[in-house]
Amino acid sequence: MTEPLVDLQDCVHERAAGSDRFRLAVERFTLCPGDQIALVGPSGCGKSTTLDLLSLIVAPTRAGRFTLRMPQAGTLAGTLAEPVDVMALWRRGARDRLTALRAAHMGYVLQTGGLVPFLSVRENVLLTRRALGLPCPGPAVTLMETLGVAELGRRLPRQISIGQRQRVAIARALAHQPAVILADEPTASLDPSLAEGTMKLLSAVARFQKAALVVVTHDHRLAERTGLTVVECRTGAGASVVRHDSARAEAAA
Repeated sequence: MTEPLVDLQDCVHERAAGSDRFRLAVERFTLCPGDQIALVGPSGCGKSTTLDLLSLIVAPTRAGRFTLRMPQAGTLAGTLAEPVDVMALWRRGARDRLTALRAAHMGYVLQTGGLVPFLSVRENVLLTRRALGLPCPGPAVTLMETLGVAELGRRLPRQISIGQRQRVAIARALAHQPAVILADEPTASLDPSLAEGTMKLLSAVARFQKAALVVVTHDHRLAERTGLTVVECRTGAGASVVRHDSARAEAAA
């Protein structure tokens, strides 16, 4: 049993647009190193909003608990720092601190890749490492080789295929070796054969880096074939509900 990297309890996000109301209730969500989760459910149920909560992009309306315990620099591998009260940071408006936590400890794979069009493949992959002041290229070269994009290093995104762009996006998200990897429909733009290969690569590299992985997907079967733990975002009376207890997590004190 290990302590969770991410621990949410009774976390609610509400928003309104005119007469439309949306409410997402994360009853319980724990995420430990090595966990691999697929969030599935119908369109509009709150899967991407859950990912935005986890990535510290969207503020909860309220939360009983929302803490992060990320790896502590300069300690033995696997040693986690003291918990950070994310909800308290949101209440204080400490956006700089939230941004710093996200940049240092999280990697995000966008559905469309989100590569910078005027940077080469290599420079795209190194972008986060440079922003964080980490040695370059560091492990990025090996990562690019593993993902099969090392030979594309000098090309621009427009000069490579959609599947290759998505693998470059994965390399960029993982190049700084984040503790948590978040991916929003990373295979939605790919044909089925490419989608399966890309998802398996993402899972394998996350496992090698001992990172936790959360993927939003509509493809329940692909998630199962990849070996991800499937968590359903359920729609109910007036709210969407998410619940997941990591099998690795210690019972909350």
